Amino acid sequence: MTYEELLDRLTDMRRLARPAPGERSGSCTSFDRASRYDEETGRYVAWDANDDGKGYVRALPDGSVVAAELSGPGVIWRSWSAMPNEGAIRVYVDGERIIDCPFLSYFTKFGGDFAPLDLPSLCPHIARGYNSFLPIPFNKSLRIELAPGWGAFYHFTYTLFPQGTQMPAYDAMYSIAGRRLLARLDRALYRRGEKLQRWEAQETVLSPHAEACLLDAGGSGAIAQMQFRLAPEAMERSRELTLRAYWDGETEPSVCAPLCDFFACTPGAGNFRTWVCGKQGDTLYANWYMPFARGARVTLRNETGEVIRIGAQLDVQPCPEAGELMRFCARCHGDEPETDAAFLPGGERFPDWPVLRVPQRAGRFCGMHLSVVDTFPYPDGLDAEDWWFGYGGGKKLDWWWGEGDEKFFVDGEKFPSTFGTGSEDYIGYAWAAEPPFAFFDAPFCAMSDMPLDGNGETSVCRFHVCDSIPFRTGFEGFIEKYKQNTWGDGGVCTYRVTPYWYEQRK
Repeated sequence: MTYEELLDRLTDMRRLARPAPGERSGSCTSFDRASRYDEETGRYVAWDANDDGKGYVRALPDGSVVAAELSGPGVIWRSWSAMPNEGAIRVYVDGERIIDCPFLSYFTKFGGDFAPLDLPSLCPHIARGYNSFLPIPFNKSLRIELAPGWGAFYHFTYTLFPQGTQMPAYDAMYSIAGRRLLARLDRALYRRGEKLQRWEAQETVLSPHAEACLLDAGGSGAIAQMQFRLAPEAMERSRELTLRAYWDGETEPSVCAPLCDFFACTPGAGNFRTWVCGKQGDTLYANWYMPFARGARVTLRNETGEVIRIGAQLDVQPCPEAGELMRFCARCHGDEPETDAAFLPGGERFPDWPVLRVPQRAGRFCGMHLSVVDTFPYPDGLDAEDWWFGYGGGKKLDWWWGEGDEKFFVDGEKFPSTFGTGSEDYIGYAWAAEPPFAFFDAPFCAMSDMPLDGNGETSVCRFHVCDSIPFRTGFEGFIEKYKQNTWGDGGVCTYRVTPYWYEQRK
């Protein structure tokens, strides 16, 4: 694999539909090590532990800690921290130390350059969260150490490749050719959402409680992009418009979601641009690659009592290899009836809230849109003008919903290979319980809706393109939900999630 081929994986949407034999992905994080699976008893212990800022693999005699230890070949795709400080990060690739610098400089400098790092799309600092998508490839091994004073909270997301895969040298990025590749990639990511297909005149009129067929194609092909144009009144009702997609003659849809949720937003969301989905003015776009071998049908149902007019454009391209590719899936859901007491309050798996369960199939998990409705009355002595609730433990109102960690179980593993440190950390921002609450967008994540005081609906999304999570025999994804549907004195907190994934159907 060349360095250019490695970087191509950050933007290649078609690759997501291909099976990934021998690949494994996960994340090394600072989650609370009190949470564990007891193999002797078969039970989960301290599963709701929440001291997630300082966990590590093991301690070293000099006071440093090992944050990640992997056997290759592989690559670190994403590095994140909520509070990188001056303590050192030391990265060893194939036994050689290749990085030794303050953890903060790891996110803000480029090698030994005097000037600060200037790749804002690859390394976005968003709403207090430090992110880097500069890949760290390795062939035999990788170890990351953090020295005293390094800070708090970290994620290092990785993919391991089959033995025999030859990875490029890490220092390829510092060559003139490597710098040019990074500069071009950063610009391409900045221009996300600009390359929309030219519109053709195609207005669809949806009668009340009626369904329209937007595509009925035979044979093989692939939808490479979807665009919908909605007038303001239609955008306001977009949660009452249900999008469905059926591949290869199936009777149950692989895609079923309210229109806005499929495009990773809410009816009231502001403009945002990611590499995968976005909203620009009256236009919603999605760049998922959706192959089919024996026909495709896409419908939109109007659940309102009013006539809705929308413009729809689906870019269908030839795909002769569709029979060898996986099928795209997206299904929106809220609370589902939980019959397993282990997941209920007091159970050993609480507070795990199910995002996606795919039993006994191969596929690839590619992210989610999460809508959180968190509403609450103001306490006595606090009115809507006094929404700045304070910091940390001194808050006048504990409204924050997002302490929950993501947990992704792959191929029946008992302990998740991805175990996060907080919902906003997974998305890419940080310290989200502390005001002010900023909107943001970046190539692979966004927060496009949230009230100024947090009282209402919040919309966040995170997409796994380079760091998608392949599975061979099944996948279970959860996000912890500490706040119950009703909380405090009149508070309500409900989740609605749209996971995106591919399934191998043969």
